[in-house]
Amino acid sequence: MSSLRDRARIFVESPRFDVAIIVLVLANALTLGMEASPELSAAFGPALHVFDRVALSVFVGELLLRMFVYRGLFFRDPWRVFDLVIVGIALLPASGVFSVLRALRVLRALRLVSMVPSMRGVVGALLAAVPGMASIIGLMGLVLYVSSVIATQLFGKISPDLFGSIGASLFTLFQVMTVEGWPDIARLVMVQAPYAWIFFVIYLLVATFMVLNLFIAVVVNAMQLQVAEELKGEEKAHTEIILREIGALRKEIEGLRGAPRG
Repeated sequence: MSSLRDRARIFVESPRFDVAIIVLVLANALTLGMEASPELSAAFGPALHVFDRVALSVFVGELLLRMFVYRGLFFRDPWRVFDLVIVGIALLPASGVFSVLRALRVLRALRLVSMVPSMRGVVGALLAAVPGMASIIGLMGLVLYVSSVIATQLFGKISPDLFGSIGASLFTLFQVMTVEGWPDIARLVMVQAPYAWIFFVIYLLVATFMVLNLFIAVVVNAMQLQVAEELKGEEKAHTEIILREIGALRKEIEGLRGAPRG
């Protein structure tokens, strides 16, 4: 059994196997997109359905093979668990009240994240940046709330639809934060409050440019730390390989010294 598992491990860990799965994921994502088109679905519907079933069968077989190879270690890798969940969703019944699950089949395209190392690095960096991003989101929420209170008091009577209440002001200033149509909103208020532009300019500078730069800084810092850890891990692995080779050479030299001379 161990020899069979060793052969399966070599097969699963081969680069060609990973490339084949990646190509199948891409092809399956393409066919799922084709199914969403009424014209293409009418023309190639049966063939697309058959290909989807075949791809799903291959994915299930792949995961079962990985479980056979890694056994309990399979569930210790979050990326393998992620793949298991993604494929498991496609195995759930997609009829009746569960018909919405049929649309979730396209989530299989997300398997590219777990298959491509560079994508895994980006996602890992984003997850590592979550604590810092949470603080920035809290700061952004505080700025948005304070600005909404000020805007409601200043412009509530001028434009009740946009700033008549805290809720309306929150929505309007969130739109301004996206820099979408904010000049029109500002000009509408400036008809009766000519100096309202000061508020909007200050709000944009603080809420959009400063906070956005903070977001970027946190994500970039997390990605730099991720790359540094990966390089450190590669350097450690390379050092271990060199030490093993030195140890093997030392044993050979000791064997030659102890060998009887003719």
